[in-house]
Amino acid sequence: MGILGGTGPAGRGVAVRLAEAGIRVTLGSRDAERAATVASEVVARWPDSDLALGGADNAGVAEADLVVLATPWDSAIATVRSLREPLAGKVVVSMVNALVKEGREMLALIPPRGSMAAAVQAAVPQSLVAAAFHHLPASEMENLESGLEADVLVCSDHPEATVMTLALVEQMPGLRPLDAGSLNQAIAIEAFTAVCITLNIKHKAHSTLRIAGL
Repeated sequence: MGILGGTGPAGRGVAVRLAEAGIRVTLGSRDAERAATVASEVVARWPDSDLALGGADNAGVAEADLVVLATPWDSAIATVRSLREPLAGKVVVSMVNALVKEGREMLALIPPRGSMAAAVQAAVPQSLVAAAFHHLPASEMENLESGLEADVLVCSDHPEATVMTLALVEQMPGLRPLDAGSLNQAIAIEAFTAVCITLNIKHKAHSTLRIAGL
């Protein structure tokens, strides 16, 4: 599988957890050499884990069977739109949040279609877009010794995308996938990320989302 924007903290965190689960992952970047360098650095950090991580440019990543979108929010739409053809018919998992920092708080921006996931789906209408991985602290994801435990809310308008994304999360140690419904739910899910990050800033913590009673 491939990760667009895989060289950033969020992308690296998802990548290393997937690789730890035995999945071959390709980190993507506009610069293939940078992607390969970052992948090598991640592998070198965990020499006992035998991580199957490589790097490629974004076009190479788009050839993967399943693609995670982890780019900054303001470049996400341009990135997927340029890859519309190779992404057609594939599951694309958006973990993008439109956020801006104001003082010691993170604030949610509301994209024209309500959520970044909905905007991604509009940009690649032939792809099966799901939303997931929004509330995970990147530093804890990237640290395989952090003892991270968290719930991951998954939503999509495509049953196949929901099933595949739930199964993907299920393989990642410490994470529990929860089906949160249609892509309409991405509006609230993405916006709540601002609350999670603000709490972590205020309390100097790396808290995670856990849903009780399920």
